[in-house]
Amino acid sequence: MTERGNAAERVAGALRTVLGVEELPVRLRVWDGSVAGPPGAPTVVVRSRRALRRLVWAPGELGLARAYVAGELDVEGDLAEVFAALSSSGRLAPGDESAGPSLRERLDLLRTAARLGVLGPNPAPPAEEVRLTGAGSRHSQARDAVAVSHHYDISNDFYRLVLGPSMVYSCAVWDDEGTGLDAAQEAKLDLVCRKLGLHAGVRLLDVGCGWGSLAMHAAAHYDAEVVGITLSVQQAALARKRVAEAGLSDRVDIRVQDYREVTDGPFDAISSVGMAEHVGRAKLPVYVAQLTDLLRPGGRLLNHAIAWNAGKTTWKPDSFISRYVFPDGELISLADMVAALESSGLEVLDVDALRRHYALTLRAWVQNLEKHWDDAVAATSEGRARVWRLYMTASALAFDGGAMGVNQVLLQRPGGDPPPLRRTDWI
Repeated sequence: MTERGNAAERVAGALRTVLGVEELPVRLRVWDGSVAGPPGAPTVVVRSRRALRRLVWAPGELGLARAYVAGELDVEGDLAEVFAALSSSGRLAPGDESAGPSLRERLDLLRTAARLGVLGPNPAPPAEEVRLTGAGSRHSQARDAVAVSHHYDISNDFYRLVLGPSMVYSCAVWDDEGTGLDAAQEAKLDLVCRKLGLHAGVRLLDVGCGWGSLAMHAAAHYDAEVVGITLSVQQAALARKRVAEAGLSDRVDIRVQDYREVTDGPFDAISSVGMAEHVGRAKLPVYVAQLTDLLRPGGRLLNHAIAWNAGKTTWKPDSFISRYVFPDGELISLADMVAALESSGLEVLDVDALRRHYALTLRAWVQNLEKHWDDAVAATSEGRARVWRLYMTASALAFDGGAMGVNQVLLQRPGGDPPPLRRTDWI
């Protein structure tokens, strides 16, 4: 039940109902200056009554996310500390699959909203929210292009501010916490090239090539001939510009192309780094069969992908990640991914778990975003910057806690040269 008292106490009661907790783990300050919650706890600021109205209509993660993205709800200090407190128990805890507030709890929320004078129509979601209904069947080529565009075609300048000079948007490989983001990304690119056994004249297909960083590294340092594919028009435009400026146009071909449309195999090696998350479980057999068919006998495939740990299977369609960050994104467990890759006859050579590395990478990206906040907002919108700050902060905590992992699986198609006896080729 909600408390009687000032506005902050009533909102605190409503938030306990939404979170499904007995004690509120944060301190609240609301629009009229009143406060509630444990002194000394991380502080959440409710700037507008509209935030509570959003919770009445969407009493859970989505309502909270909408209020935060719209700037109606904010935090004082470290967002990671606030998010960790809110997700320490209850319905925001990793892996929680509860159905949300009960009917009785929803009625209680309505009474609280009525007392505070915030009842009214459902506010329109922030402009950064997306639903792909009407964009084609799930994981069709047309719909995948729309989903990818939503995430990647927001602003190359924004990504440059967040990612830094490397322009690599996947987990880096760190020697230690003091390595630095750029050096850790360089180490990751080189690790991928060594695992794939690249050398002069080798033909590499980079699936989901982003802004061309891996393709350029493979061509510049290993003299490989690279085809990079992406569904993002903005990524491809900048990747081609970077390739030309580096003098690598004779060895790197960047295309806007779906992996299902590539027909000019075979390739000696294939890299798929941070792309399989967009494939979808239903299309996983198609993805594996296509990459296998494009790989010459004896060729290697490196599949680098985020995975659910601890039995979780998918994002809910009304989750913050689904509506704001990765529409139609699906994470596959490591066991299921390896089983799918092996089903086409590929042999597993190595599995490398990089969970802790991604937490470090995400925190470095958040630091970059916060350091360049005004420029990042100018490059996109304040709402978009808030989306990225929230999703990267929450993801870092999920990797730290083990709810998610990220794994590089190295495989070889039978035939050709035998695999190495030891991993010393890339270690």
